[in-house]
Amino acid sequence: MLEIGTLLLLLLSVFSASGELQQETEQRRLPPPGKLDFGYVPAGVYETLAHYEPGPIGILFHLVQSFLRAVQPNAFPHDLIIKLAKDKFGAIQAEYQKPENIVLTLQAIYYEVGFLVCAAVGLLFAVLMPVVGLFFCMCRCCDNCGGEMHQRQRKNADCRRGLLGTLLFSTSLVITIGVLCSYAANQNLSSQVKNIRRLVNSNMRDLHTFANDTPMQIDYLISQYATAKKKVIYDLNNIGPLLGGRIQTELHKEVHPALDQVLNMAGAMRETKEALENVSVSLVVLQEGTGKLSSDLSQVRSSINRTLSDPDCYDEESDATTVQLCHSIRQSLPQLQIGANFTRLPNVNSQLERINGVVKTDLSAVVQRGFSSLNDTPDMVMEQTRSVVDSVQSLMDGIGNNISTFSKVFPVQSFLSNYTIFISHAHAKIEDCYPEIDKIDFYRWIGCIALCCMVVLVLAFNYLGLLCGTLGYDKHASPTTRGCISNTGGTMLMAGVGFSFIFSWVLMGVVTVLFLAGGNMEKLVCEPFHNKELFKVVDTPYLINPEWKNFIPGYMYNDSELELTVESLYSTCKQNRGIYSAMRLDKIFNMSSFLNTTLFTKDVVDKLEGVKIDLRGIILLEADGKQNLRDFSEVGLSEINYADYLEEVNKGVTEVDLLSFTRELESQTDLMPRGPLQTALKNHVGTLQQIHKQQVIPMEQTLSALNQSMRFLERTASDLSNKVIAVLDAVEAAQYLISQNVTLLINQETRKYTATIIGYFHQYIEWVKTSLAVEVAPCKPFSNILDTAEIMSCSFLVDSMNVFWMGLGCSTLFLLPSVILAVKLAKYYRRMDTEDVYDDSSISGTWHFTL
Repeated sequence: MLEIGTLLLLLLSVFSASGELQQETEQRRLPPPGKLDFGYVPAGVYETLAHYEPGPIGILFHLVQSFLRAVQPNAFPHDLIIKLAKDKFGAIQAEYQKPENIVLTLQAIYYEVGFLVCAAVGLLFAVLMPVVGLFFCMCRCCDNCGGEMHQRQRKNADCRRGLLGTLLFSTSLVITIGVLCSYAANQNLSSQVKNIRRLVNSNMRDLHTFANDTPMQIDYLISQYATAKKKVIYDLNNIGPLLGGRIQTELHKEVHPALDQVLNMAGAMRETKEALENVSVSLVVLQEGTGKLSSDLSQVRSSINRTLSDPDCYDEESDATTVQLCHSIRQSLPQLQIGANFTRLPNVNSQLERINGVVKTDLSAVVQRGFSSLNDTPDMVMEQTRSVVDSVQSLMDGIGNNISTFSKVFPVQSFLSNYTIFISHAHAKIEDCYPEIDKIDFYRWIGCIALCCMVVLVLAFNYLGLLCGTLGYDKHASPTTRGCISNTGGTMLMAGVGFSFIFSWVLMGVVTVLFLAGGNMEKLVCEPFHNKELFKVVDTPYLINPEWKNFIPGYMYNDSELELTVESLYSTCKQNRGIYSAMRLDKIFNMSSFLNTTLFTKDVVDKLEGVKIDLRGIILLEADGKQNLRDFSEVGLSEINYADYLEEVNKGVTEVDLLSFTRELESQTDLMPRGPLQTALKNHVGTLQQIHKQQVIPMEQTLSALNQSMRFLERTASDLSNKVIAVLDAVEAAQYLISQNVTLLINQETRKYTATIIGYFHQYIEWVKTSLAVEVAPCKPFSNILDTAEIMSCSFLVDSMNVFWMGLGCSTLFLLPSVILAVKLAKYYRRMDTEDVYDDSSISGTWHFTL
């Protein structure tokens, strides 16, 4: 145990200087977009499984631990042990009479009272058993204490013999179970001693793995600078799309609305041209159609008037209904004429001629050239920053060289070589101890077997005595005539009694010593180790050295105020974290100050912040485009008399709805009696229907198109000059932003781009720090050494020893009732020298003794 503790302390000392690290294997998630993936840190696999499963014998381990908790229910004496450790027991021995020392002694006695009571009982048993045995033998030699070879006849003799035999057999079974538990514990300890070499070798291989993988891991950390460098170079080579693209995106927010207004105006020009053309064509069509329609309607009116001159419409003998209908038709004929007079409307040829001149200039193409000029921003940025990019790229190798010095700060290889030699030397020394350990274990095994054989010898006499006595007993035989087998059984029981007196005090003495040693080891070492109470004692400030608050940093770094305790070190290594964070190696090698992003990237920042970008070459709208907008505002749309046009349009093609007039005429005609008059009117109805279909409907469609075009032109002409001026002002403002006021935007986006570049270095450095603290060089082998020492001392030795004394003590205690029962039962099996004989005489009624 001491050698292992020393080994652990030396290993920690070596690695406090080297600062080398390793990483446990674990699942890594893919990085989110925009983050660098540095891959997996190569890691060795530690093979030591510092965990012990005792198997079925674990039930006995838990049983004896429960017994010890019942014997010693007090809490761990944390304060008492600290006071004793600080005093080193010297003052208590030298100045025992001092009140404080008396108090400490009483506290220790109070804590140990359970063990002391049990030990007192054991010692009392060990002292009294041989004394009682001596007096018992002397008493029997005087024919007392059952030594007289005479047995009185009793009516319940068979019942008493059976009860005594059953109790003795049951007692022997309990003793057997106890000795079997002791034997199992003895064998378990011997078998586990053979596993010590496997555990030690496994720990040593893990320590070698720790040393061998550390340089590779550090080299991997350094090599991953290439990942960050590759990403930085990629972004530098694409500074146009990245930085220029950001600038372009921000400019688009201001430029796009202005150019979109120009595009809208270009669309308005095309629509205006189409509207003027539609007005011009529609006006001609309507003027021509109106003349023809007026002539046709006039002819129809004349024809209907001639038809209404028929005598049937005037003759007094004619049908009154026909006369009335004719009169109604005659009165409605004046409505049958055109409604709108399109001949008075002026044409729009002058406006159409001017708009044709305006649209000859393709304003959309001019705007697209402005967009193209803006879209050339990334190329302009790339071209203007080429020298800066080249200078930054030349700095990358220098930064890599600075980071590479990380592995050269300490002579890592020499430290690892010394560490490996130390481990190999320590392993060799441990290997030399194995023959001695095996030899000691063999003697221990022989001694434990001898103790078990003492109990087995008594058990053998008990079982043989019961067997012979039971099988050889004859209930018809008198005590003086009992058979040889029965007598042999009684003799064997008495032999067992004799050996019980001979061995019991030795057994109880051994049990008491093992009980005190194993019980206190369990309560003061093993149990506090599991609940970490032991660490609280070791980590007590100023315990080991009055000048050190924490002894590990005080011993290693000469800084006892540093928060590094045994418990924190053990817990961190138990979690398989890196030794850098576990040992607080930042006290020797401060990673945060060495891997400072500002130190490595200061020159890069200076170069990138010195970027000068000139965007005055971007022309959003050329001069001919601006002139085109001004010409559009001077087309003369405001000169058109929209009121006259809309007035005529609203009148309609005919004064009356020709289709309704025709239907009314047809319905009136149907009321007339059949005859020439009705037939003639029917023909006129057909003529009107044909005029409506061939002339009125097309004219109404043309009229609708004219109405739409005029209303569009009216909307377009409304405040057209101010609209054009507003568009030109928006373009000028956007152009001014690009030419004169874009510096602030460029500086802002350049800082963002610089932050992105520096962010890659920051990611790499933070990854290195995190890997050193968490992933690299996990110190699980060191916690495994402590766990292995606990397994060997507590699980192998103490638990087995405790089960051994528990089984042996139980067997020894039950030897006492075994002695009493065997002495009493032997009377019923042994051949007596005298017996009771009853003489059946009615006179005397006396007993006689036959010799």
